[in-house]
Amino acid sequence: MKFEPQLESATLIKRYKRFLADITLPDGSERTIHCANTGAMTGCAEPGNTVWYSTSDNPKRKYPNSWELSETKAGHKICINTARANQLAVEAIQSGVINELAGYDQLQTEVKYGSENSRIDILLNSENQPSCYIEVKSVTLLDAEMDGQGYFPDAVTTRGQKHLRELSEMAQSGSRAVLLFAVLHSGIEKVSAAHHIDATYSQLLKKAQEQGVEVLCYKAELSNSEMKLVKAIEFIN
Repeated sequence: MKFEPQLESATLIKRYKRFLADITLPDGSERTIHCANTGAMTGCAEPGNTVWYSTSDNPKRKYPNSWELSETKAGHKICINTARANQLAVEAIQSGVINELAGYDQLQTEVKYGSENSRIDILLNSENQPSCYIEVKSVTLLDAEMDGQGYFPDAVTTRGQKHLRELSEMAQSGSRAVLLFAVLHSGIEKVSAAHHIDATYSQLLKKAQEQGVEVLCYKAELSNSEMKLVKAIEFIN
């Protein structure tokens, strides 16, 4: 995924109302931009961090600029736009980066499924193998006291718990079910479930794995000109 034009930089003043942030531009002026992330953004939105933002040419947008990346004082880049995780996953599957998901003829997104009325992020199909249901989760929480250790989720997620139950249903029904962690933080080198944040999610994930759900972790390369998933990293129970 290329940014055209390239992202521009500013300094974060504050994030507020979940979907807005105020920034200071290099010339000293201030601007309000859109934040496409309603989550906790723990460690990703500290005042004084560098913000990398894109600009839309849609004249109907109230806030034409969108916050895409944070750069922390430690030098880590983090993609905070949650919509990018699915886009990066689709690109990585189609380009053959994710070897475990190769060999399918058809890719669909946002397909209804499950007994709890969800939409699967990605559905892969082919004539000679079972359908593959893929739920994509963005990982941006780094434990600063543990070398390279990332966690998901960064807040209690009842929605994520529901997705694990539905993936388990798909696996038990004979389909392939995959939880794909898109690691969008340059400092993260391994991922674990955040039992200390959402014990229910952690327990459901272990149960889902026992029932046949696969867990994949792929890390992104992030810059102000391009983002892409580039390599598999370890998931640690």
